[in-house]
Amino acid sequence: HGKVVGHCVPRDETASSLANMMVGSDVETVKREGAAPEFGKPLIEIRNLQRPPATPFSIPLRGIDLTVRAGEIIGIAGVAGNGQGEFFEAVSGEAVQKSADVVSLNGQDCGTKGISGRRLLGVGFVPEERLGHGAVPEMSLVDNALLTAFGQGLVKAGLVQRGKVRALAEEIIRRFAVKTPDADTAARSLSGGNLQKYILGREACQSPRLLVASHPTWGVDVGSAVAIHQALVKLRDEGAAILLISEDLDELYQLCHRMGAICNGRLSPLAPASELSINQLGQWMAGNFKAEEFADAAA
Repeated sequence: HGKVVGHCVPRDETASSLANMMVGSDVETVKREGAAPEFGKPLIEIRNLQRPPATPFSIPLRGIDLTVRAGEIIGIAGVAGNGQGEFFEAVSGEAVQKSADVVSLNGQDCGTKGISGRRLLGVGFVPEERLGHGAVPEMSLVDNALLTAFGQGLVKAGLVQRGKVRALAEEIIRRFAVKTPDADTAARSLSGGNLQKYILGREACQSPRLLVASHPTWGVDVGSAVAIHQALVKLRDEGAAILLISEDLDELYQLCHRMGAICNGRLSPLAPASELSINQLGQWMAGNFKAEEFADAAA
């Protein structure tokens, strides 16, 4: 907040104490439950997802199968450039499938629906790239709220309900402690952490049945990362399913119930995070998984 909060010798401090000085208060980490929780019905089912490369530099997706249930956080690890972006596009509907039954959301086949159609089924998306993908840089926070929340009663008889849109933007700013002069500020004026909190808050305030988040804490400060983790856990506790794509292994182990890895467009088996060693996950990230492992994981 523009003030010097103290001086210290780094070797005498811990990561936690430095984080507290950076954000001005105690940083409370969030964790998954110790005991195995009870999950609800499947909210997303992906069956044999195939996708050819869209460009000479894209990674093809190869036979991905995945189910995420209500109240569950599934983590997808991987080295950058192994198909995470292509996978997000396929799940979000930015890249549609040829057959509707490839992707099922809350029991409805929607593989041929685009991103707007999938949003209307109760899905929220947080892309990796904030400016230009998650938000339009030149538009105000109010207008950026409308872009994804249009199905929440913000449009009536073809007319935008400006008062409701502004109320939503102000609620996001308040609930997620977004530092901004006001809701009319352009998205590009916010810091990376504050814009990321706004984008995730925009999705969370719509109470999605499923949230797909790609690298949600990439490049943000420790305080914003904690706020984002708390929002994900709150959605989980409310019964939402969360699919978390991240290169931050600490983040994945901290939040996820089950984890896997994507390598060269193929998805490894999924295993409980509490039972998955970092060495095994590293092997999967390198593509060292075989067909028999899938049978073991299913059992």
